[in-house]
Amino acid sequence: MMKSLSARIFTGLFLGVILGSIVQFALSDVAFFSDTLVNITGGIGTMFVNMIMMLVVPLVFVSIVCGVCELQDLKSFGRLGGKTFGFYIINTLVAILAAFAVAMLIEPGKGVDMTSSDTAVITATELPNLVSLIVSIVPNNPFSAFTSGNMLQVIFMALLLGGVMKSMGAVVDGAIKGFQTANKIMMRLISVVMSLAPIGVFALMFKLGATLAPETFVSVVEYLVWILSLVLLWIFVVYPYSVSLFTHVSAKTFREKTQEQILFSLSTASSNATIPVTMRTLTDKLGVSKAVAGFGVPLGATMNMGGVSIYITIAIFFVANAFGVPISGDQIPALLFSVFLLSVGAGGVPGGGMVMIGVLIHQMGLPVEAFAIVAALDRIIDMVLTSCNVVGDTAVLTIVDQTEAPHRIEHSA
Repeated sequence: MMKSLSARIFTGLFLGVILGSIVQFALSDVAFFSDTLVNITGGIGTMFVNMIMMLVVPLVFVSIVCGVCELQDLKSFGRLGGKTFGFYIINTLVAILAAFAVAMLIEPGKGVDMTSSDTAVITATELPNLVSLIVSIVPNNPFSAFTSGNMLQVIFMALLLGGVMKSMGAVVDGAIKGFQTANKIMMRLISVVMSLAPIGVFALMFKLGATLAPETFVSVVEYLVWILSLVLLWIFVVYPYSVSLFTHVSAKTFREKTQEQILFSLSTASSNATIPVTMRTLTDKLGVSKAVAGFGVPLGATMNMGGVSIYITIAIFFVANAFGVPISGDQIPALLFSVFLLSVGAGGVPGGGMVMIGVLIHQMGLPVEAFAIVAALDRIIDMVLTSCNVVGDTAVLTIVDQTEAPHRIEHSA
C-alpha cells in the first residue's frame, strides 16, 4: 500500500508542477486558469496542510505518553537506560550541529526571493531567546498549550504525565491501555490523512508551478540535494564508521547487515513500521542482546531522529532565507534548542519531520507557501531520512550492547 501511495504522491507532485507551469507560461492570459483555478488549488492545498497540523498535537502527546509508559521500570533504567538515552541525545545533537554548520556554510535559499507572491505576508521572526524558551516549556494552562499548539509545552506535559503514570504501577493499567488505544487511533488517522497526500501535494505543487519564478526551482533543487547528501553521508559513512570505532563490527559489515532495513524503511517512510525489521537486524544479524534491542528500538523510533534533525535544520534555514527573514545570531541558540525538542517529538510516522517544520514556520511568521515548498519535496526526503533514523537506532544500540558485554560476563560469572 505504501508503495502505491508513494507512486501516487510522486504522480501528484510531477503533474502539479507540469500543469501549474503550463498555466504560468501558456495560459497566464486566461483569468480562469491563472486566477480562479490557482486560488482553488491553493485552497485545497491549505486544507491539506491544516489537516496535518490538526493531528500534530494529539499525535505527539499520545505517542510520548505511551513511549514512557512502555518502559520496563522507571527504577530499572539504571545503566542501560542512561546509556541508551545518552547516546540517542548525543546522536541527535551531533546531527543538528553538523546540519547547522552546513547551513551556515552554504546559506541555503540566500539570493532567492519568494516574497513576491501576493499571499506571502511576512512578519518578523519571533523565536524567543533560550532562557525564555526554557521557562516557557512549563505551561500555566494545559488547555491553552493544546489549543495554541505550543509543541514544547505539549512534550513537557506528555513526559510528566507518562512518568507519573508509570510510577503508579498497576493501578493505572486501564489508563495506559486507553492511551495505547488512542495511539493506535492516531496512527490510523495519520494513515487516512496521508491517503489524501497525492491530492494535497498536487494542489500545493500546482499553485507553486503556476506562481513560482523558474529561477527559484534551481535553489529548491539545490536544497534537496544538500539535505539528501548529508543524510546519505550519515547512513553510509558516519554511522558505519562510528560502529566500527566502538565495536568489533566493521563499517563494511554494518552496511551489509542494514541493507534490508534501509530498503524497508525507504518503502514505508515510517520508523514505527520498521521496528520489526530493526529488531531482527539487531538480534539476528548483529548479535545484539534481546534486552538491549527490546528496550532501545521502540524508544529510538520515538526519540532518535538524526535524519529528522538534519532535515528540519537545513529546511528552516532555507525557507527563512528564501522568504527574506534570515535567522539572526541571537535567535540561533533558541532555534537549535527548538529543533532538538521538535526532532524528538516528530514521532516515527511518515511526514513527522514535515509537520515539525510546519510548527517552526508558523513560529517564524512565514506564509503557507513556505510550507508548500517543504511539503512538495517531503516525500522524497522523508523516505531517505527515515532510513537515516532507523540505521541510527541500529548503530547506537550496537554500540550500547558492546558496552554492556563486560557486565553480562561479570553477571554470568
